[in-house]
Amino acid sequence: MRGDRGFTLLEVLVVLVIAGLLFFGLAQGTHVGLLAWGMQARMLNARAGLDEVDLALRRMIVQMDPGGQSVAHPLDGSASAVSFTTELPLTAGTLVTRRADVWLGLDGTHRLVLRWTPHLHAQPLGPAAAPSTTVLLEGVDRLQIAYWLPPAPGQAAGWRDAWQADSLPGLVRIRLAFSERDGRRWPPIIVAPPRERPE
Repeated sequence: MRGDRGFTLLEVLVVLVIAGLLFFGLAQGTHVGLLAWGMQARMLNARAGLDEVDLALRRMIVQMDPGGQSVAHPLDGSASAVSFTTELPLTAGTLVTRRADVWLGLDGTHRLVLRWTPHLHAQPLGPAAAPSTTVLLEGVDRLQIAYWLPPAPGQAAGWRDAWQADSLPGLVRIRLAFSERDGRRWPPIIVAPPRERPE
């Protein structure tokens, strides 16, 4: 029995070493947890803008106007830009009409932009309205657009870099590439526009 002699120096040192190891482990665990939390927040913030743009582009292509007898080319597209008539997303609800003539492409400062004017069935009395420009994404290094030509007699099916025909392509593929320093990655968007023309 110890009695009144207390703890030995060795016992105190062992307790201090164990307490130090516990505090070190807790501090490191907290540090790793905070780093993971910060990284997750950065990834979610970067991804949030991509999801909204992805959904808006898909909806605009799905709601593309297939044209009628008075429209020679319902879609005019190259490998780096495309223009067509479609319905704008619901966020444009304050307009006279959500139907718009749109142009999608990159501007000179590596921004993915959507330029649009309301598509009216009337002839304007004055000069045409200046297009509105909406920046969809910034820091886009490259935009690649391709158009699927479905099989037809006398034509081989496949992806084309340009489209200017009296009908819509079978599919539209949009690829966005970001710089190597940018951590964002975006899988290609492949969407089928409507194929039926109104009578």
